[in-house]
Amino acid sequence: MNAELLKRCVRAMSETGEGTLLPLCRKIAEGERHNGHEKLAGQLDMIVKRLESQPLARNMRPLSSRPPQAAGHPGAAVFIRRLENAQLRHEMVLDEAIEQRFQRIEKEYMARERLARYGLHPVRKVLLYGPPGCGKTLGAERLAWSVGLPMLKVKIDTLISSYFGESATNLRTVFEQAHREPCVLFMDECDFIARSRDGSRDVGEVSRIVNTLLQLMEEYDAPGLLVAATNLDELLDPAIFRRFDDVFEIRLPGRTEIVRLLKTTLSAMPIDRHVCWDALADNLMGASAATIVKIAQDAAKDAILDTGSALRHEDLERSITRAYRHPIKKR
Repeated sequence: MNAELLKRCVRAMSETGEGTLLPLCRKIAEGERHNGHEKLAGQLDMIVKRLESQPLARNMRPLSSRPPQAAGHPGAAVFIRRLENAQLRHEMVLDEAIEQRFQRIEKEYMARERLARYGLHPVRKVLLYGPPGCGKTLGAERLAWSVGLPMLKVKIDTLISSYFGESATNLRTVFEQAHREPCVLFMDECDFIARSRDGSRDVGEVSRIVNTLLQLMEEYDAPGLLVAATNLDELLDPAIFRRFDDVFEIRLPGRTEIVRLLKTTLSAMPIDRHVCWDALADNLMGASAATIVKIAQDAAKDAILDTGSALRHEDLERSITRAYRHPIKKR
């Protein structure tokens, strides 16, 4: 094969961003070396190495035409996952105060043109915090669904590059992507990069990332919303809090919300009239919304598989015991 043509083929395969093709590129270079073409093999090696050192360009091109890939997929090198509006979840069970906070953000965004006529701006940068499983990711999806936008979910762990100094560049590219079209840019577990600069042992790199994030948030004027989520708000740099238009906690469900979660999850099931919802709620106080939903789903499976009849109180008790690995409290 013509040497120039071979180099163009290797370059094209490397630029696809599919990790499964890179070993093939290396094998082509090895084959040329085996055939005594040392100069050509060296040039092919240089092409592969140069493109391997530029994961940002490879991973980001083109986002709109690449299907969302699940974490762990062999080709999942991208650090942004796009979810179209129709793919988003939006059913949430929240206490009244938090529900009103969500509704206010949605109303302001939908009325942004009316607000602009009076020199006012809608809330566009929101920070959600709370314990794992409380519904922060679901909250971001709900906001995107309610205002009719797709969601770009940033994979923080892959954004932080092992190449020195490249993480800040990756972060800047993420914000540039959000400026290209209206969307909800969702930064999950942002404490991974936004922890206090004073508490880090890293020599300069974390400070550089935080400073870049502060600058990007200060200049954020994209046509959509920015939503960030963290489990531990005390890890965040205080300056980051000041960049958000609204900051609020997604709390663990109370007794009323627990009963609503159970009933909503089991709404498709026939339920025995002797189920005591208050007793179940007593045993689920302190549980996350995700845990409660899973317990209800497991109880429904038990009812279908074991008896095929209406879900009973005992099914839910057994599911709670299984989840917590100890007997439940009796009223």
